[in-house]
Amino acid sequence: QVQLVESGGGQVQPGGSLRLSCVSSVSTFSFKAMGWYRQAPGKQRELVAKMVVNGLTEYSDSAKGRFTISKDNAKNTLFLQLDSLRPDDTAVYYCAGGLGATLVWGQGTQVTVSS
Repeated sequence: QVQLVESGGGQVQPGGSLRLSCVSSVSTFSFKAMGWYRQAPGKQRELVAKMVVNGLTEYSDSAKGRFTISKDNAKNTLFLQLDSLRPDDTAVYYCAGGLGATLVWGQGTQVTVSS
């Protein structure tokens, strides 16, 4: 069974930074695409950033210029660097990977931005 395990969340002040990690139990080369989603209380889950197999990246309007997605295939790990964090970035952040016809999800990591 393929597993994705996120870490790196926490509480940070506005303007601060966090680096989220997502470790895969299988090679990250196995996924057609990998990405980060988030879900704030009372809101739908939304795509934050994704990376397809050829390395191309895509960001939500909210993430552009502040967040950076990257991958270390040797460590089977996907990252999301969060900079210039704002209170409205508070959410549970999920890692996901497209494996065949299946979208595999991690369990999520909480990011809280408050002063």
